[in-house]
Parts: sequence; C-alpha cells; structure tokens
Amino acid sequence: MLNERREADPRTSRTATRGETVPTVPPASTAAREPAVDVTALLERGRTLATPVLRAAIDRLAPPMDTVAAYHFGWIDAEGRPADGDGGKAVRPALAVLSAEVTEAVPETGVPGAVAVELVHNFSLLHDDLMDGDEQRRHRGTVWKVHGPAQAILVGDALMALANEILLELGTVEAGRATRRLTRATRALIDGQAQDISYEHRDRVSVEECLEMEGNKTGALLACACSIGAVLGGADDHTADMLEKYGYHLGLAFQAVDDLLGIWGDPEATGKQTWSDLRQRKKSLPVVAALAAGGRASERLGEILAADAKSSDIENFSEEEFAARAALIEEAGGRDWTAEESRRQHRIALDALDEIRMPDRVRDQFVALADFVVVRKR
Repeated sequence: MLNERREADPRTSRTATRGETVPTVPPASTAAREPAVDVTALLERGRTLATPVLRAAIDRLAPPMDTVAAYHFGWIDAEGRPADGDGGKAVRPALAVLSAEVTEAVPETGVPGAVAVELVHNFSLLHDDLMDGDEQRRHRGTVWKVHGPAQAILVGDALMALANEILLELGTVEAGRATRRLTRATRALIDGQAQDISYEHRDRVSVEECLEMEGNKTGALLACACSIGAVLGGADDHTADMLEKYGYHLGLAFQAVDDLLGIWGDPEATGKQTWSDLRQRKKSLPVVAALAAGGRASERLGEILAADAKSSDIENFSEEEFAARAALIEEAGGRDWTAEESRRQHRIALDALDEIRMPDRVRDQFVALADFVVVRKR
C-alpha cells in the first residue's frame, strides 16, 4: 500500500505592494508535521555535496572560460579576487540529492545529477541574461555585461557540454538513462526560451500558451532535478516519471511566484530592476491572465501594451508609467489569478508524491521543499 501523504492546506493572504514580500502559500502542512523539516539544512546539504564537484568541473574549462564561469557562480569578483557571492538557493541540487533517497541509496548517489542539472541551469541563465538584456543578477553585473557577449555564449555552451560529460563518465546504464532525461529537459528548456522571446513581440498570448512556455522553460529542468538522483539510484521509470510530475508542477508554481516578483518584487530582494518583466515586455502569467479577463482594465491594458510593442523607447519610460501598467494588471485580476495558479500547481505537485513508494522522512522533505519554493520571499 502506498504511503499516505499528510495533506498540505495552502491558504493565501493578500499579495504585497512593491517593497514588501509576497507570501503566496503559507505552509500549514509544514507546521503540522513533527518534527519539522529543516529546509535550510536540506538546501545546505545539496550545496555542500555538489559544490566541490561543480568547482572541479569548471576547472576543466579552458581559460578564460574557467574564470568567467567562476565569476558567474560568485566564486570570484570581476577582478578575479575570491568572493563569497550569492550562488542562489541551490533548490535543484537539494532535490536531486534528495531524490536518490527515494530508492534508499545514499545522498551522494545523486551528486553527479545535481551537478549536471546545475550546469544546464546556469547555461540557460548565461544565455537568457544576454538575450533579455539583463544587466544584474544576484546584485552583480551579469557575465555578458562584465566579460562581454561572446564569453557569455561560449561559457554557456561549455556548461551544457560539461553536464552531459559529468553523467556519461559514470559509465553505467543508470547514467545513460539519466542523460537521456537531462537532454530531453534541456531541449524543452530551449524551446521555452524561444517561446518566451517570440511572445514579447505579440500583442496577445493565451494563458495556455504561457503555461506551456513556462512548463518548458522552468518546469522541465526542475522535473529532471527531482528524478535524476532516483534514476542514478536505480529507480524504475514509473517512480522517475512521478518524480518528474512533482517537479514539473512545482516548477510551474515556482514560475508563477517568479512572475509576481518580476512585476511587484522588491529590487533589494530580487536583484533586478523595478518592474523588470514590464521593461522587457514579457508576457508573463499576470499579464496574460489580465488580458484574458475582459473588462475595462483589461481592454485598457491591451491598448497600452500594443502601443508599447511598437515603441523603441520603453527603457526611458518613467516609474509612474510602469506603475500604471502594473496597476491595470492588478485591477484586471492578473495578480490574484497568478497567486491562485501557484497554489493550484503546488497541490498537483504534492499529489504526484502519492503515486510513489518512499520513506516517510523523504516524502516529508519533498513536501517541505515544495512549500519553501512557493512561499519564498525573493
């Protein structure tokens, strides 16, 4: 008989104004479990296990790519001096290491998968920052801004190649299975980025198209992270598929929160410009939901965004102009709809865990990480 999952009870408070945090799904489920899962320790375990292997992989790169990659990961500053940069929350490594324990393998079994997923994730960040024109990431200049577009492209390509190399060097049947899942996720991620760029130049994008794009761009790689350690530990395809389902819908929940932060997030917390997604004309979930809602605010927003699409001067818009667009999105219901969609995807992710046999301790940790992703404040 499958283990029972303790049901999460997602609830919401109002969404925040600029400068506040965005509490999306208070994790009532986490508070109800005894003992409580230490998510910080889970994230730190993934980082601690993966970082030495990740650093060794970066050392394989030819100069100056090794230095540029080290800068991107926050290990050195722009002048090459050692730095203790913010390397992100390490959610994907934590999930990859945890998934190995579904098969009752030791956590270290998932480390090559954790590193491979991190390499692909950072390949996408390097290229996305360049394509989107983002000048800041994690409160520092992006690689293309500091080291030039050519290095951003080359290092991104090198990281993607390294990801497959790390897995295939294991030389096992399980490594081959893991590599197939990773390459499939990478292709979906690239599809999602292509969709994202194309949508910036369209007046209208449907909610379904937006969810497909975000499922590709964010859900696919997170899905892979949630299954790759289990695959390396010998999990069967059903177990891996259900872990991918958990990760895919968790990725959609994550992206919905990210879309809220992309418009209303505090720049001090996000490390990006105010109204960053509006500046880039992104058709994110709050925008497409507002445009699909109908009504006066929706119609007015559509008129303004259609005019914006033809403007070459959007970077010179005032803060008040961006604030007016954000207010129309909220008035049309795009903000509330996106918050509810995040909660819905969170529930679907947790339901997938019911289809898998695993130790209760491991299940609770998956639930706690899902709660953390959807409730994160930055």
